[in-house]
Amino acid sequence: MNYLSTIFLLSFCSVCFGQEKPGIIFPTTQDWNILSENQELSFQLKSDTSQNPKYSIKGIDGLAIHYDSLGNFSWKPSFDLVSRVEKVKEFPVIFQAEWPNGRRVSKTITFIVKHINRAPVVEELPIFYTKQLVKNSYQFSADFISDPDGDPIVYKPVLTKMPEGASLSSQGLLTWSPSRNQFAQMKKDPLIIEFIVQDQPDKAETIARLRVFQTQQDLPPELLIVPADTLFSIKENETLNVKIYVSDPNGDDDVKSGSFISSDPRIPFSSFKENTPLQYELTWMPGYNFVEEVKKVTYTEITFFALDKTNNRAERKIKVKILDTENLTEKDLHQYEKYRDNLVDALLLINELDANLKLQNSEYKKAIRGKKQRSIVNASIGAVSGFSPLMFQPDQAKVVGAIGGTTVLTLGTLEAAEVVGKSKQDIMERIKVNIEIRNKVQSAGDEFARRFALKSARRNQEFEKEIDKLRMVMNDQKLVLLQLDAENKFIKKSRISAKDIKNVFLDFSEE
Repeated sequence: MNYLSTIFLLSFCSVCFGQEKPGIIFPTTQDWNILSENQELSFQLKSDTSQNPKYSIKGIDGLAIHYDSLGNFSWKPSFDLVSRVEKVKEFPVIFQAEWPNGRRVSKTITFIVKHINRAPVVEELPIFYTKQLVKNSYQFSADFISDPDGDPIVYKPVLTKMPEGASLSSQGLLTWSPSRNQFAQMKKDPLIIEFIVQDQPDKAETIARLRVFQTQQDLPPELLIVPADTLFSIKENETLNVKIYVSDPNGDDDVKSGSFISSDPRIPFSSFKENTPLQYELTWMPGYNFVEEVKKVTYTEITFFALDKTNNRAERKIKVKILDTENLTEKDLHQYEKYRDNLVDALLLINELDANLKLQNSEYKKAIRGKKQRSIVNASIGAVSGFSPLMFQPDQAKVVGAIGGTTVLTLGTLEAAEVVGKSKQDIMERIKVNIEIRNKVQSAGDEFARRFALKSARRNQEFEKEIDKLRMVMNDQKLVLLQLDAENKFIKKSRISAKDIKNVFLDFSEE
């Protein structure tokens, strides 16, 4: 009994320990568990037993894996499952099989999913409406262009599809100023610009297209002022020159006219000139009488405007500061008159001194000859018979005989200048004074004519001081001793020419 029991137990144990443990059969191809995003993987689990177990899976939350209890497995990893930075990511999944007899088997499979880069996505872009001769800008928006993987995006132009003058930055800013011809051409054929959207760093590309049209708005003209200032400062004798350029976003043919309005009616409309229908010019000089001397400065506002065919109006204002300015032309003329008149006075004085010197020399000669040509007869007793020396020749005037009783005559000769006429010493003194004054006037006149020959030299304050110095020389107190001719100087001045002045003062200038 015990022997049979032992044999049965050994037989049972041999059966039990000799039977293999049931398992789950997976695909046998190499790297079957490695896949990429959006790559579909499907298979069916099998068992190595005759009985079909019931299959289940754990650890698949959020992975969108499809399976059933019969072992059918299907999975297509989404594009956002692995980030662009990770590149590769592991997903462990537990597969379990359960047999009717209650036996269970489980196995963990690690799926390796690779990141797949996708090209940028470009939706239909809004139309780019442009204006003529204006820098138009169009920034591509993330609302219409994006990368599904979140990659950085750069923009690249397709040069053969870009209009002349247009530029596209890598950040997606398109700028373009259509010329007149380009703008007119768009009216017939709307423009399509092609460009490339590229992600980084994989450089996947998408071709995008942008439609470009003329603006559909009725916009007013635009004004450009050159120089581009709002405040101009000029003097009364300076010219204000401003150029005005007109353009219209809707096309140059939409421009109607241009003009200006001034806050000061003294600016004439004739100063505004139309060079072309799109270019105007203001040229204006205030003049020396524009600013009152009390104010010293005056402000004037000028408004330039342009109209299009629908009477849309554009305006640009400038302010002009006009400074009171000395009239150099009149001042130079006035200073020249002073310069000339003083030299004429000096010339007339020199002429009078020369004439007076001749007279004094003549008087001096007469005084010297008086001793030989004049004598006096005197009798002291009795009847006197006197004979004037004028009755005799000079050689016969030495002795005079007297006839008449006992009368005695005394004849003698004296220096006539000491008794009759002027003193020789006084004449000599006047001659010295004459020469001294003339030399001073000549020297001062020469210096004055040379120093202020240029009109620029006559503009400074030294000119008036030097006039006073010259007048002091010409008004020497000793002139009264000469008893000069008092003829009307105005008449004399009118007869003096520039040539006469230059003959006396060589450095005289007619400038």
